[in-house]
Amino acid sequence: MTIRIQGLHHNAYRCRDSEETRAFYEDFLELPFAAALRLTETKTGRKTNSLHTFFEMADGSYLAFFEVPESPYDFKEWHDFDLHIALEVDADHLARMLAKGQAAGMDPRGPADHAFIESIYFRDPNGYVIELTRRLDNHEEAMTDAAAKARAVLAQWQSDKAASE
Repeated sequence: MTIRIQGLHHNAYRCRDSEETRAFYEDFLELPFAAALRLTETKTGRKTNSLHTFFEMADGSYLAFFEVPESPYDFKEWHDFDLHIALEVDADHLARMLAKGQAAGMDPRGPADHAFIESIYFRDPNGYVIELTRRLDNHEEAMTDAAAKARAVLAQWQSDKAASE
């Protein structure tokens, strides 16, 4: 089967304050601040007052945010299972970012050894969990093995879930 989706262009999230968000993603995480688009009307003609910001990653994809002051949004401290953004880095950068986060008093969690990746975790100013992760030497083998078992694991999950209802 040919995969038709070529990659991620951007993921977009709400933000409380565009400048606080810029400071975290550009100044702390060191992602280039690539664009800011002031929106006054949607493509479907609805009036809006929002700012759409983009931060570029090395592969050309982006993390993007919307600040929409007149539109309520329930910002909260997300649990990792509910929402987290995992960004891949190399081993040196992971160690540097852990030290940088500790020095900034950001209370990073980790490193966590997941057997095929190693990760550290921060919270951004919006409450989102940001995971910085590096691939371990067995990453490809582990993912190939996981792919071979994926359908069976899902089927067993569904069966166990149905049995407990």
